[in-house]
Amino acid sequence: MNKEQIADLFMRGQDCGQVVLDQYAEFLGLSKDDANRLTAAFGGGTGIGETCGAVIAAMMVIGMKYGHKGPDDPEHRNVIMAKRAEFIGKWKERRCSCMCNDMLGDDISTPEGFGRILESGKLFTLCPEIVTDALDILNEMGINYKG
Repeated sequence: MNKEQIADLFMRGQDCGQVVLDQYAEFLGLSKDDANRLTAAFGGGTGIGETCGAVIAAMMVIGMKYGHKGPDDPEHRNVIMAKRAEFIGKWKERRCSCMCNDMLGDDISTPEGFGRILESGKLFTLCPEIVTDALDILNEMGINYKG
């Protein structure tokens, strides 16, 4: 998926987390509808400019692939902690932060900040790059949605 396709999805109302998890839905045994509903609340850093929905969705992918099933599954708990750290380490090599407001340089949760972000074009230029980074990092980790 390229940045132009991602920007088109944004223009049609899909959010960053939805784009990420949607790519992995079939691989993870989810319907695309369920994947989109699971991540629908994450846009704009859960609406308050905090953790980017693309990062949250990537963590969901990592959790579905490697996560522990409960308190009696310590082996998988160690694996998920290592995979989470691997993702975050790779993310920090590419981005200043996991926070929407930091990456966008403005407060996406306010009408004024959101307006400036739209006016700057970052929602359709920077955000697709951020989604691409999340997908690329998952791929680098060996979690490829194409099988």
